[in-house]
Order: sequence, then C-alpha cells, then structure tokens
Amino acid sequence: MNRTWEEAGWEQLAPGVARRRLPGWDATAGLVHGPSAVLMVDAGATLREGAELRRQAEEMLGRQVTHLALTHPHFDHVLGAAAFAGTQVYGAIRMDLMMGGQRARATLREDAIRHGLDREAAAEAAELLVRPHHLISGDMTVSLGDGREAVLVNVGPGHSGHDLAVLVPGRGGAPSVVFCGDLVEESGEPQAGPDAIPSQWPAALDRLLDLGGEDALYVPGHGAVVDARFVRAQRDELAARFGVS
Repeated sequence: MNRTWEEAGWEQLAPGVARRRLPGWDATAGLVHGPSAVLMVDAGATLREGAELRRQAEEMLGRQVTHLALTHPHFDHVLGAAAFAGTQVYGAIRMDLMMGGQRARATLREDAIRHGLDREAAAEAAELLVRPHHLISGDMTVSLGDGREAVLVNVGPGHSGHDLAVLVPGRGGAPSVVFCGDLVEESGEPQAGPDAIPSQWPAALDRLLDLGGEDALYVPGHGAVVDARFVRAQRDELAARFGVS
C-alpha cells in the first residue's frame, strides 16, 4: 500500500502509536504496534467501520491485528467488534455483561438507531457482537515486542460503569500516550447517559492524570488530542456540574 498513514486518515502520535477520528460521531479509534503484535483501541460503530479499521491497519503494517481493547460499552465504540474475529479482546470487568445476552444487545442496537445509525446495520452488528475475552479489574500489560508495551487500566467507573484506559509509555524522548475513551471529550461537552456514574467521574480523571502524568498526550473518545491541563480543567468542570469534589 503506497498511501501514508495521514493519507489513510490516521494521525501519528508517537512512534508505533496512531489514532483515527471516525466519521459520524467523531469517535476515536487507536492503534499501537510493535514487531510482534498490533493492538486496536475501539472498533467503530458498525461492522463496515470495524472492517475498514482492521483492513487499513493490516495493509499499512503488513501483519494482522492481534488485540482489541474496548474502552467502554457504548455502540459507537464497540459495534464494529465482530470485524476483529480471531483477536484477543479486552474490556473492564463486567463489561461482558453489558454486551452479551439478548437484552444487552437489544439495548445497544436501539441506542445506535436512536442516534441515527441505519437499523439494518445496527441489528447486524449487535447480533454478531464479540464480547471481551479478558476482563480487567486492575491493570494488564500487553507486550507488542521489542520493549513496546500497552498498559490496559480499569480507571472507571465514570462516563460508564466500565471505563478502560490504554497507556502507551513514552520512550526515546517520545511522550506517553493515554487513550481515554469517553472519560474525556474535546469536540463537545462530556455526555452523561443513564449508565454514567457522575459521583465517581472526577476521580476517574484523577486516575487518568496519575497514569499519564503532566507531559502525556491524552486522546479523548471524541475530538482532538489534549494535554494534562485540558483533562484537569474538564475534571473540575465535571465536579462542579455534578456537585462532587
């Protein structure tokens, strides 16, 4: 494939780390790769979107995506997961309960349709949905080869009951990168749906800041990459909005 990452719609954040802003809901998909493994962060809102993410990654890298981390169980981040069959799928503990069973799948399907997703596409993705194989209550390190690691951390609840962040430690002078899911949003006000835990959201952002530190790049679930100051300001805004410290 002759296209560059940028021409294919990906933003390079650090060596071996990239992200793409997806159309429609401006949701983020992330990619972390080393010589022996490739990790995708979130799967998009449809099977077509998930398949495109996987195809692009595998064509650009010349090897297969091996791992998929799902930051939280909302349709715009998980409904493309079936396109990643054969990968190891990770999520926060009990996230599998939010993605399995007819009632859970129906909830995801109807939420997607309510937000404008085509009914047939939503039904297909929900029916074939892949649940996490690995459930994380604390943290788990995924080795990608040659010293490249991704640390998957259960930092929630907050935006949802099951929020997972992905830390890629910096090396060689490059900054650390933290994929935040929808705990952080830049292109709009953070959304608190029926499964949000507002009383614990500011504490989840404190954990994100402890994880990445002052010099990290923070990748929100929607919008442009931000810094620690932005995350701290959003934390204070949410604390004031929900009346918590």
